[in-house]
Amino acid sequence: MIPPFPFAAIVGLADLRLALLLNAVSPGIGGVLVRGEKGTAKSTMVRALAALLPDVTAVAGCRFGCDPAVPDGECPDGPHDAGGPVVRRAAALVELPVGATEDRLVGALDLQRALTEGVKAYEPGLLAAAHRGLLYVDEVNLLPDHLVDLLLDAAAMGRAYVERDGVSVRHAARFLLVGTMNPEEGELRPQLLDRFGLAVDVAAPREVGERTEVVRRRLAYDADPAGFASSWAAADATLAAQIDVARRRLPSVVLPDGELRRMASVCAAFDVDGMRADIVVARTATALAAWHGRPAVTEADVRDAARLALPHRRRRDPFDAPGLDEQALDEALRSAEPDPPERPDDPPDAPDDPPPSGGGGAPPPDSGSWTPAPPEGGTNVQDLAGPADPAGPAGPAGPGAPASTAPPAATYRARLLAVPGTGTGARAGRRSPAFTRSGRVVGARRPEDRLTSVHLPATVLAAAPHQRARGRTGPLKVEPADLRATVHKGREANLVLFVVDASGSMAARQRMRAVKGGVLSLLRDAYQRRDKVGLVTFRGTGAEVALPPTTSHEIGAARLRDLPTGGRTPLAAGLLTAARLVATEHRRDPYRRPLVILVTDGRATTGPDPVSAAPALRDVACVVVDCESGPVRLGLAGRLAVALQARYLRLEELSADGLRAVATGGRAA
Repeated sequence: MIPPFPFAAIVGLADLRLALLLNAVSPGIGGVLVRGEKGTAKSTMVRALAALLPDVTAVAGCRFGCDPAVPDGECPDGPHDAGGPVVRRAAALVELPVGATEDRLVGALDLQRALTEGVKAYEPGLLAAAHRGLLYVDEVNLLPDHLVDLLLDAAAMGRAYVERDGVSVRHAARFLLVGTMNPEEGELRPQLLDRFGLAVDVAAPREVGERTEVVRRRLAYDADPAGFASSWAAADATLAAQIDVARRRLPSVVLPDGELRRMASVCAAFDVDGMRADIVVARTATALAAWHGRPAVTEADVRDAARLALPHRRRRDPFDAPGLDEQALDEALRSAEPDPPERPDDPPDAPDDPPPSGGGGAPPPDSGSWTPAPPEGGTNVQDLAGPADPAGPAGPAGPGAPASTAPPAATYRARLLAVPGTGTGARAGRRSPAFTRSGRVVGARRPEDRLTSVHLPATVLAAAPHQRARGRTGPLKVEPADLRATVHKGREANLVLFVVDASGSMAARQRMRAVKGGVLSLLRDAYQRRDKVGLVTFRGTGAEVALPPTTSHEIGAARLRDLPTGGRTPLAAGLLTAARLVATEHRRDPYRRPLVILVTDGRATTGPDPVSAAPALRDVACVVVDCESGPVRLGLAGRLAVALQARYLRLEELSADGLRAVATGGRAA
């Protein structure tokens, strides 16, 4: 067996190293979320940590790893006799794959045996295997939300629960939870981010010496894994001993009331939601003191704990980047210092300096050319000049065409927009109707594979006509062919593809501001509903995929905010590009249904007639938002909506909330 890369041999990543070691000392901190680009040794460090964890003693034959010193009274394999046989083994490292099911995670009851044999047969899941060890979830942001909820619930409560048709099983599940993710592939919801104790952002080193050493050590390990691990065995053994000593020291560490108040003051200063942040900072600071061999928590421990526990809890908007201003942290720590007692001989405070003559305080920094910002919903002087189309109807096209960038209008809460029909529910989410593994019960069917949710009335009805032939003299006789699975109807996630006209005809500041504000609002809604999103824009001589379909909605928001406008209008190119993108995504993920939102005034000043491109999207749910304005309207967008069999809305028919009305009716409602 190839040994893992030694923990002590990993170069750099000081914050990640510290966060992992602190959780090894005190698993009650709640685990670590590691965010970073690919190729930054996230997985390598997590797997290396498992080798440092102390060995565990377990009850022999217990599939749930019960501690013989404190056996679990609810263990499905119990009760365990005191003084029975025990085994000593290494702490488990359990990896949860992205494609795991709920049954694989928490375990499953064998309903077929329960009904036909009367046996409560339970097969433990990965949570049971990880008990008293390390549970590693790579690409945790790609897991369905309901699995992440189950995972974090178990990590927080230390127990796993399985409820199936009136049968309940529960067992201990205490483990060190580590999740890694690449933010480019999508973020976790803030509610789930908050459930991780600590979060660390990692990046490849930029210093040449560090990068050189990383490559040198990796090549040495690949050439001789056993020899390389042996050369670092002493350093790893030292870290393992430090973890063991810190664990035993942890209960005796004192948390002074002054430091506890400092923690509360810092968390309040950063305006974090709830009380979980305060508790995590307290546990982390206590673990830091134990790790450094201090008998009591110090201000330095509080600062380091806050630096690891608060960044991911400060996100108010899905598109906010996580992070912590360390200068603001220092100011919050200073403001938490108690005021020194005033001595009798201290001079009175000096009066404030009087304001400069002339009244009104200091002048603005640049009084030579200052233009006030317009009030909310108001108009800038530049906007009074009317629509700006630098290229004109027949102006230059291509990359060299003049372009401007308008800021988005204020966002708002968008209504639900759903794809018509019923999907397969293969992509868990909260948008369109679909047959799912949970949700409202709408019927029963014969099981196609493993039975996980039995429909009891349908099963009884299927078995009832055969009771005489089966010689029934007592309870109902049920055979495997009688079993019926429950059919649930819930909601799924979709691909929401925005196709936005960025030509000169859309360059009027107020018009593009409204469009951007509306699309940003729908992007936020797509984030909350766990959709995949994409952005196609067209201007100049062609169209481009500004954002390939992704679950990283914050990247989409950034691309949209910076979207330039100007040049001609190749509308047909935009439609064909969208159709090709939808077809490509269908080949990659045939079960994710698409929804296309086309934002345009319908004009096409270059390229073929867009109606000729409409058949490429005829089988896709579409919404056309007509942005044409002025006293004379050609109705080109309406003509295109008919060709696309899409819902049609004019811009002036929309409320001040931008594209909210798009989400309310027609084919996409």
